[in-house]
Amino acid sequence: MMSEPNHSHVSPGRRLLPLFAGGLILLAALFLADLMLGSVKIPAGDVVAVITGGEAARAEWKDIIMHFRIPRALTALLAGMALSVSGLMMQTVFRNPLAGPYVLGISAGASLGVALLVLGFGGVFGTAVAGGGSVWAMAVAAWLGAGLILLLIMGVSLRVRDIMTVLILGILFGSVTTAVVSILQYFSESASLKAFIVWTLGSLGNVTGMQLRVLLFSVGAGLVLAVFLLTPLNVLLLGESYARSLGLGIRWVRFLAFLSTSILAGSVTAFCGPIGFVGVAVPHLGRMVFRTADHRILFPGTLLAGGIVLLFSDMVSQLPGSDQVLPVNAVTALVGIPMVIWVILKNRKIGFE
Repeated sequence: MMSEPNHSHVSPGRRLLPLFAGGLILLAALFLADLMLGSVKIPAGDVVAVITGGEAARAEWKDIIMHFRIPRALTALLAGMALSVSGLMMQTVFRNPLAGPYVLGISAGASLGVALLVLGFGGVFGTAVAGGGSVWAMAVAAWLGAGLILLLIMGVSLRVRDIMTVLILGILFGSVTTAVVSILQYFSESASLKAFIVWTLGSLGNVTGMQLRVLLFSVGAGLVLAVFLLTPLNVLLLGESYARSLGLGIRWVRFLAFLSTSILAGSVTAFCGPIGFVGVAVPHLGRMVFRTADHRILFPGTLLAGGIVLLFSDMVSQLPGSDQVLPVNAVTALVGIPMVIWVILKNRKIGFE
């Protein structure tokens, strides 16, 4: 067996501090760059002046930054963090490097909730949803849809001990949910169908101020719940049998992890559409950069990496120098899929040994 690099003479703090500092600097730089990009070019000096409470050279630039670009960048930051932490928890619970809210069908369940709201009850809620007047309805619909898949997975996990079987059944539940959404699309009216199709492409720029506040509250709640799971997730890495011998309630930990994931993934899906591959790819990026399986380090590291990846994806989707905007879902797939392929080809579970 090849020996691992010896870091015994380097304290964890001295090794990790430059990584976190560099990550924070990169995150801040990408956030600033994201505010500069768009159909209207705004100089960096004016962007800095506006976000520090000053005035821009043109009054319209300040309006663009404050009302459009800052909400878009904050949405990218929150969505990246939420999806990445969701993937980290699911990969640990299932001890599978390809687990995540998108793979498990939790995102598909959130999509079903939104589809029922937009397509199934378009006549009642359609106008309100389109106008942003039913912010909580959209979020609650996504949470209920994600919670439905959660309850199905939890019901199976209570009867089935093999966690891989639970993972496979979760994928099947997601496929059934996608089929139901397709049926709703087939029988829906053209106006509602168009609105739903646009939503499925994913967007970070259509989130209103009220929606952003709801998203911030929801993601904050999900992340706080995840913080309380850091130590139990570390214990799970040692194996379920050993975790039980230490008195850890496996089913309780699974339930809380699924609940946190449903809140995080459901909230992002409600307002940004189903954004794939971030939850699967970013936790591996965190493990490679920080070279640890300790969730007390991986959690903040994954938060940083998730924000960086989705801010970068948002910048790419803006197509600098063009008036066109790509669907963010397509960009995250182009960014995330190569990393997922790399994980499969390496044929090893990074950080799970």
